Amino acid sequence: MKIFPAEISIFASSPAEQKAAQLFSMEWEARTGVSPESASFEDDAHFVFCTDSSIDNKDTFIIDETEMGFCIKATTIRGIIFGYSLFLRKTTFMGERICLTQPINGTHSPQKKLRGHQIGYRTTPNTYDAWDYDQYFRYQLDMMAFGANIIEHNGSHGKGEFRNRLMKYEQEEFLIEASRLADEVDMDVSIWHANDDHQTVEEALQEREQLYSKMQRLDYCFIPGGDPGNLQADAFIERCKLISRIYKKHHPHGEMHISAQAPHQHHDWGEIFIKELESQPKEFDCVIMGPNHAYPIHQLREKIPACYPMRFYPDITHNLRCEYPVNFRQDDWHFAFCNTLSRESVNPRPTELRTLYRIFAPYTIGGVSYSEGVHDDLNKAVWSVLEWDKDADLREAILDYARFFIYGVDEEELADIIFLLEKSWQGDPVENPCIDIVHLKLCALLQENPKLYDNWRFMLLYFRGCCDKIVKTRRLTDNYACSKALNALECCNASSALEILEAPYDKNYYKLRNEIDTTAEHLFNLIGIQLDVEHYCADGWERGATLDTIDNNVSDRAFLISKLKAAKNLSSDEQKTFISTLINRNKTDTDEVHYSVALHNLDTLGVKQNGEFYMDIQGDRPYTKETPLPMSMTKIYDHFTFEARFGGFLPDCDYTLTVVYKDNADESLTEHTVSANGHIIYKGAPFGGENNKDFDKIALTEGFRSASYTLPAAVFNNGALELCISEPVKGVNICELWIKRKTR
Repeated sequence: MKIFPAEISIFASSPAEQKAAQLFSMEWEARTGVSPESASFEDDAHFVFCTDSSIDNKDTFIIDETEMGFCIKATTIRGIIFGYSLFLRKTTFMGERICLTQPINGTHSPQKKLRGHQIGYRTTPNTYDAWDYDQYFRYQLDMMAFGANIIEHNGSHGKGEFRNRLMKYEQEEFLIEASRLADEVDMDVSIWHANDDHQTVEEALQEREQLYSKMQRLDYCFIPGGDPGNLQADAFIERCKLISRIYKKHHPHGEMHISAQAPHQHHDWGEIFIKELESQPKEFDCVIMGPNHAYPIHQLREKIPACYPMRFYPDITHNLRCEYPVNFRQDDWHFAFCNTLSRESVNPRPTELRTLYRIFAPYTIGGVSYSEGVHDDLNKAVWSVLEWDKDADLREAILDYARFFIYGVDEEELADIIFLLEKSWQGDPVENPCIDIVHLKLCALLQENPKLYDNWRFMLLYFRGCCDKIVKTRRLTDNYACSKALNALECCNASSALEILEAPYDKNYYKLRNEIDTTAEHLFNLIGIQLDVEHYCADGWERGATLDTIDNNVSDRAFLISKLKAAKNLSSDEQKTFISTLINRNKTDTDEVHYSVALHNLDTLGVKQNGEFYMDIQGDRPYTKETPLPMSMTKIYDHFTFEARFGGFLPDCDYTLTVVYKDNADESLTEHTVSANGHIIYKGAPFGGENNKDFDKIALTEGFRSASYTLPAAVFNNGALELCISEPVKGVNICELWIKRKTR
């Protein structure tokens, strides 16, 4: 492969070429410590940058090999940046050895038209609001390095605008300058601009006229139907038509993209939206598929007129309570990680995102991802690579990421670590050896290469590795303590059980916990990521504030402590009943069932749930610090139907079905139904059945309640049971259930 000296020269003549040369020189000097020289003639240069108007579009670039290096041709500076970035992605910088790893000659064109990421300047993100213009521009170039051609910002709202102590600019001021900075490198600008339900049409149009007229560049305008927004679809469409006219008055070549994201309160929103599009309004250029969608993507494509292409708005930033949670095909991310790493922790998910891309890509002309911070930085690079080439080699994409951003370190080892980080989130942490391997490898790399301490991308990986390690360590310790405590309770020794449960962790645990705090502070100083609310100004506990959730419960330890303390004030007989209920809470005979969404996951139910359900995670929420949950209650299945298949029941026996619901009954509803093998066991207002308040007080926590129903022997089919619990308007919220032999 081609080897380069540290001292190189660049030939560039036009202003665009010279700007590209300046940017490339900064990249080269960062890797080598040597600033490139300007060549007077093409033949004397290692790199020749050339703008060529004959190339068919701005995203295509051509790389020709020369005697000394390469000539990179493109229509504008955009393509030249794509070209030199490809060179840097394929080049290793190991000390004085600079080596291209594979051929890069030829014409390079993307497969998708739209390839970008939303990095809005507002209080919600856990990183971007801390940045200045230079950091935004740097990150813009970083996204372009992997083929992104769109940067999306968030539109301002005069009435609801808010500025936290980290933000250096007013939002409108920022948007105007950000538009100009993007135009410097010919990067397309999109604006996500939600409707404010408290604004009149006149106010909305006036606000947009004022902003759009000042933005130097605005190629796309994205208006979500909901999330946020509560307008019914016909009112939404009419307002979007008016906004489109204002927008295109100032940016006549811009495109208006409307998103089929449905407000929850309008159950017929999707139908009305489709009906409004049947007349093919000329004000719109594209329809977006995003979170809280009105229809799954294949149905949406079938329903909207063919004249409207579709754009994807993938959520690559959230881990839970979102459209594509970790392990989205099963939605079975282990509760220990849900509780502690929560919604926006550092989350490289390369293989899972490839699966997501393969599902959705055939329907779209590309997409602009939703992001709330740099915790998903690797995901952005992977998504951009796939938008450029759907068949891109995933490992090569990760190697590119390592070579481009964490240069000077063995990229193969870094790629392995990144893939192992994704696998660290598979299953119960106590059963996952990847966690220990990753932590050891990251610690060793940092010790061998102290310069990595100032590379925020590496330190993000290191932070995640430490977080995974402490979750596993605490769960191992807690599980052992819970086991010993339950043994003590079996011997009616509640005081001994409490002493076991309240024992502190060892010094190595606290050393690792301190390292997490230290690394979080360092990352805030490096890149502005806000890993807690108090010290670093995170917008809220689920907005990447990992330090605020990392100590959350990963076992029943805290739940048992709270219950045993409550039992101290009971009489001797009451205490015995209380402790017996605790000990036997999850125990069943071989012909009985205990099922928990959190403990057992949906794939053990023997049937795939019908339609799109929502997993409402509870274990990371602040209330669980004061009111600890048993781990079996940390996930709530939220959907219109819950279906399950169970077997092994004894013949000629009646059973009792006990279901734990979130206690949010709406007594106006009348269709809450429980059926067994097609036989209706209960139908009426939520939740029906019998409620055992004593059981709820001991075995559950506030905000939940149980309901018990009789399952007569006649409803079983040779010991088999198909169970269905449903409610057609607001759905059912279930976290666990028992099926036990009925006492006679």
